[in-house]
Amino acid sequence: MFKQTYLASAIIFALTSQAAYAADQNVAQQSQTEAEATVSQQQAPVANLPVRNEEMEVIQVQGIRGSLNKAVELKRQNIQVVEAIVAEDVGKFPDNNVVEALQRVTGVQVTDRASGETNTVSIRGLNDVTTTVNGRQIFTATGRSVAIADIPAALLGSVEVFKTRSSAQIGSGIAGQIDIKTHRPFDFEDSKVSVAAKGIYSDQPDKIDPNFSVLASDRWSTHLGEIGALVNLSYIRTNYKDETVSPGASFPIFVEDGTRINSGWNVGSAHGIDTSAGATIDGKEYLLARDAMFGNSLEGERERPAFNISLQWAPTDTSEYTFEAFYNGYRNDSFNSMLFSTVDSPTNWNQVVSDGIEVYDGTNVIKSRTAYNAYNFTSGDYSKASTDSYVFALGGKWDITEDFQLKSEMVFQQSTFENEFIAMRGQTTAYGVNVDYNADDGIPSWTYLDNPDTSVDESDLTNAAMWETADFYDNGSKDEGDSLSWTVDGSLYIDVGIFTKLQFGARYEQRGAINSNRTASGANKIAFSDLDPSMITNTTGFFDGRANVPSSWAVINGYNLHKNRSQYEALWGFSADELVLQKTFDIDEGSWAAYVMSDFDTEILGKRFDGQVGVRYEGSKSDMTFFDNEAKDAAGNTITAESTASNTSSTLLPSLVMRYWLTDDFVARFAYTETIRPPAFADLNSFTYYTPDLTDTGFGSANGGNPDLDPVTSQNYDISLEYYFGNGNSVYGTYFRRDIEGLVYSSLTKTLYDYDDDGVDESYILNRPGNTSNGKLTGFEFGAVYFPEGLPSLLDGLGTQVSATLLDSSQDIPEYDSETGNQIGSTTRDMFGVSDESYSATLIYDKEFFSARMSYTWRSEFLNSYDAAFFAMPRGLYRKPEQSLDFQLSYNITDDLVVSFDATNILDDVYQEYYEDSTLFNRTNNIYTRTFALGVRYSF
Repeated sequence: MFKQTYLASAIIFALTSQAAYAADQNVAQQSQTEAEATVSQQQAPVANLPVRNEEMEVIQVQGIRGSLNKAVELKRQNIQVVEAIVAEDVGKFPDNNVVEALQRVTGVQVTDRASGETNTVSIRGLNDVTTTVNGRQIFTATGRSVAIADIPAALLGSVEVFKTRSSAQIGSGIAGQIDIKTHRPFDFEDSKVSVAAKGIYSDQPDKIDPNFSVLASDRWSTHLGEIGALVNLSYIRTNYKDETVSPGASFPIFVEDGTRINSGWNVGSAHGIDTSAGATIDGKEYLLARDAMFGNSLEGERERPAFNISLQWAPTDTSEYTFEAFYNGYRNDSFNSMLFSTVDSPTNWNQVVSDGIEVYDGTNVIKSRTAYNAYNFTSGDYSKASTDSYVFALGGKWDITEDFQLKSEMVFQQSTFENEFIAMRGQTTAYGVNVDYNADDGIPSWTYLDNPDTSVDESDLTNAAMWETADFYDNGSKDEGDSLSWTVDGSLYIDVGIFTKLQFGARYEQRGAINSNRTASGANKIAFSDLDPSMITNTTGFFDGRANVPSSWAVINGYNLHKNRSQYEALWGFSADELVLQKTFDIDEGSWAAYVMSDFDTEILGKRFDGQVGVRYEGSKSDMTFFDNEAKDAAGNTITAESTASNTSSTLLPSLVMRYWLTDDFVARFAYTETIRPPAFADLNSFTYYTPDLTDTGFGSANGGNPDLDPVTSQNYDISLEYYFGNGNSVYGTYFRRDIEGLVYSSLTKTLYDYDDDGVDESYILNRPGNTSNGKLTGFEFGAVYFPEGLPSLLDGLGTQVSATLLDSSQDIPEYDSETGNQIGSTTRDMFGVSDESYSATLIYDKEFFSARMSYTWRSEFLNSYDAAFFAMPRGLYRKPEQSLDFQLSYNITDDLVVSFDATNILDDVYQEYYEDSTLFNRTNNIYTRTFALGVRYSF
């Protein structure tokens, strides 16, 4: 891992570099006004071409319309294909969450709503997005990226979504780049103070949480030059509750006796096996059943503290220095109560047949049945997670001459993620369970039967006397990452033919990543009635009465389990060694990049034709050490084994972006760019880790990495037409294509391993990643911002923002025989996470003191992922169409005092998944929290 002791010498290097550049500044004492005039003239060197001011021409309108004007003008003036969201004012970013704000951006889709917010952003269907803050690539712990939701909206001034990339930008992120701009003191003409507070009510947990931010900024003219200082603080607390009900995966059973079939068919087959009535395996007729029914009630509390400090110093008109410190934290404590009913029992099969087995017409797929002597367990799962990420940047920029500007920056990052997971199961055997796997448009139902021959009501799952403890899990992990990076960028205005500006630069980063974890588990039977009563709680009101499912059950109290963990670790016989974190990998990575790029500007058929052409080189080398803490020596003793490996890559990324100005307001663009996705550190692990069969599937699961993974590469094409009219209005359309090579996909192999040292090898389904898949994505996107002119006074300020994205994707996925591990072919299907259609429409009403916005988004169904091969078939896990309706309102009591109201997830839908066929193989059904917020903001 990168050693932090290098930091001091790095800072000294940065400071001495800046001092050297500053010493040469006496050659460029021209005033800022004169310098800007010179630059402006040199941007149009071709004879008789009109001089265009490339600075943002912002129409000074406040409120929502003002922020849209800025975003439209940023899109218009940028050579790249870019979208933007601009805050209306300090502390007034348009949403509680940056991800939710991005869903209204053309070509952006969001998903994975959970824990009171949406979490994942994709650009044109792809979620490999590079996130930068003020142009700096940031990460969380051992990851390659940062969760955008972890950056509070209160710290932001704007967010830019780059759909194409110049050679001057980082090449990673095949989907695009999201650059988050924070405030700096030189952004304001004078001092600025803003305080904002919200109370946010979440309906499912029925709690109100605070959202608080404060910004203070000032600048001073001194004999040392212009000096500015800014501090921006933010704190958000969120209580949430998510509930899920789902049938398990499908598997075949023999018609004659109801026993499970674990051989004779390809386990984990991509599209499943024959579902027609009368289908056979080994000459015997079979039915397709579900192995379980389960429900999860997840409640938790999340905190996100953050701050940004920015210091700026301009000693002369031709030099400027910036120091910034950025911190974002994450704290999450959650308790998940699970009820899991195995409903695959062949017990009393004749009675099951007599009760009646309902199948879907013309198929062998079971819709409803009774299961007797069904094993049940509850699980009280407690999780505690925290992240602390710091970024320190020191840099400067200098006008060396009138034509030559240089800037350089040193950035140090440190990020740690820690996680604890502790869970205890309770178990019982149910007399009988009636199940309907799809009772109501994908939502299942299941009810418990009371045994008439006993005095106990077995249908009452809250009866603690029915339950006893079983498995106990105590796991933890820690991810540590740090990096030191140095960049230098230069720009030189030239007059060489059509070329007007030469840009060049280099970047070097030394990155470290360490993962450590621990796992402990065991089984012990203690009657719930013999435990301290504080250890038992009842989950009640499950699924809000929206389905015929158990509404309450007894479960181990996860909070108290965590509080008393040492007592139960002793009862379950955990050893001290099991509870100590042990390294699984330690990686040092050096990466380097260099680019050269030129702007060009000329005239074709009397119209302006400009753009950028460049090339970027990126290379890296990773020195890796991996650890297997469950390895065995020749005598069968558990030892820690080490393995070393290296991974190198080298990529050349050309880029070309062209604009043709059909008129001053009508622009055509063409772009060809190439982008990459480096392999995840965890995917490079050379060891294989085994997890035994926990759910009676007949197979354990095994996972390994591949130190020889290459970066994923993408060739990108964009053609767009944009028309700008009126005060900030625009309409635009784009055709794009992505040709992606070397997508990482896990191969499927059956392997044997003696996990428990009993001398008998058990079967495992092994997943190991490789660059085994390619993909293609094409599509169109359309968007418009329109505020009609000349409306009656009452309607003046009414406007709309609309967008549509139409996608067509394909991905070649290899298929493997689970018995031999050999590839038996490939299947072509949609790329993961890509909806064919997505739309957004926002109705806006913006007056001088009042503004409101109603935003609706919709995306069609999509293939979200492949489920685990050792238990799922079909494997493709789809999500049904998703929609969202949000509302924001603000009123200016005075110029400085604003009150606001926000509501999210107003429609309160059930979010659903399914395997391939939504009727035959429905899957999860999720209900999430709605939020309503009342806020106030005061600034001066």
